[in-house]
Order: sequence, then C-alpha cells, then structure tokens
Amino acid sequence: MARQRPGFYSTIEYIGPRPQKPKRSNVFGGWVIVVIAVGIACWFGKPLVPFLKATQEGVSTEQASLLINTLGESGVPGHDLAAAALAHSREPVTLDSTYYKIAYPGGDISPGKGNAADVIIRCYRRIGIDLQKEVHEDMSAHFRAYPQLFDRTAPDPNIDHRLVPNLQRFFERKAETLEPTRNPADYQPGDVVVWSLANAESHIGIVVPGPGNNAAEPWVVHHMGKTIKWENVLFDFKVAAHFRYPKKDGKP
Repeated sequence: MARQRPGFYSTIEYIGPRPQKPKRSNVFGGWVIVVIAVGIACWFGKPLVPFLKATQEGVSTEQASLLINTLGESGVPGHDLAAAALAHSREPVTLDSTYYKIAYPGGDISPGKGNAADVIIRCYRRIGIDLQKEVHEDMSAHFRAYPQLFDRTAPDPNIDHRLVPNLQRFFERKAETLEPTRNPADYQPGDVVVWSLANAESHIGIVVPGPGNNAAEPWVVHHMGKTIKWENVLFDFKVAAHFRYPKKDGKP
C-alpha cells in the first residue's frame, strides 16, 4: 500500500465540502450600520427629549404649588384662572359625561367625575364666575343662537354648560375673541382654547404656564382620557377658537 502524504485526504477518507479559509469580519461595515442607526435615533428622538424632561418635571407637586402661588399673587388678569386650573389638575377626576340632574345655580356633579367642559366650569367657579348660570341665562334669552343639540326645544341647566359647543358659543358671544394662531406668544395664562379633533368633536382647555424651566411656554390644563392633565399639547390639535373671559374691561 502506498504511503500517504501528511495532510492529504483521499476521497474515501474525507467526504465533505472543501475546507475554506475563515473570512475576515468587515469591522468597518459593522460600525457604519451602528453609526447610521444612532444617527437616525438622535434625529427623530432629539425633539422628544425636552418634552419628556418637561413632562417629568410637570408631575412635581412642589413645582405646581410654587407656580400656583406665583400666579395667584401676580394680579395679572387671567392668572387667577390659570392658578385655579393648575390646582384642579392635581385632583383625581375620572372621565364622565353622563347626564345628571344637579342644583341650579352653583350645581355640580360628583367632584371625582367630570369632562372637558367641567374643567372650565369648576375653574371659573373658583374665581367667582358661575358659567352654569351665565350660560343658562344667555341660552334662555337667545336659545336659537346656540347649537341645536339633541333636538331640544328649551335650555336645560343640568347639562347645557357641560357641553363644549355651548361653551364655545357662549364665549363667542361674551368673551374677547382672539385669532387661533400657532404662535406661542399669542397665548397667555388664563386663555381658553377650543380644539377641533380628528373625529370632528370639540375639546376645550385652559392655557397655563409650563413647569420649572418651561414656565414661558403655553401649556394647557384639560381633561382628555382618564383624568385631568397638565401638558404641552396646545398645538397637538387644531386650535379652532381662542378666548379671554372676562374681557379686559371686566364687562360681559
């Protein structure tokens, strides 16, 4: 039998693919992918950083209390309403738009329940303005000037003020009406804004300062979802109307 050379394998002794030299990893290509991924994350994530930081600051009870005190002591028109809104945003209120029979004037549903319109009603009450009474009186005198909802033929003080379309019409008739721009400088603490949502519904809230270092930004207090929120979403929806009430001269 012939001797076999070291390292030599016959077809009988070795069956399989031809041994290949291991390929060198492309280190440069891997780093390029990592750099691109990080760049994309930074590009799309950068605008979220201030928002997330501000949102975390916004839950601080100490910052809220300080801002409430500052607004309440400023004497600037609208600041007392903004302070009331910030205080209300710290209270647990679950969403409930159910029809309830309530007292008049000064009536309210359970304090642990409410909707977007109830935020407006409750905050104005805290500064001495009863919108339940004012809306009912204006609707009683000018019922056809208001949206004709649910085919009703007369005002109902149990629910009229708790409907955003009615509040919007009341403010259109009685408040200082401002241009609904997208310029933050046009909005002051205590302003009321009405949004037009994607589902064709109306929503309403009160403009307030942001927390901490974001105090110069117009944030809002509103009830959307499970509870009342203090957040930076003024321009997240289409601003349909912008009001100041009472007017600067204090007259309706």
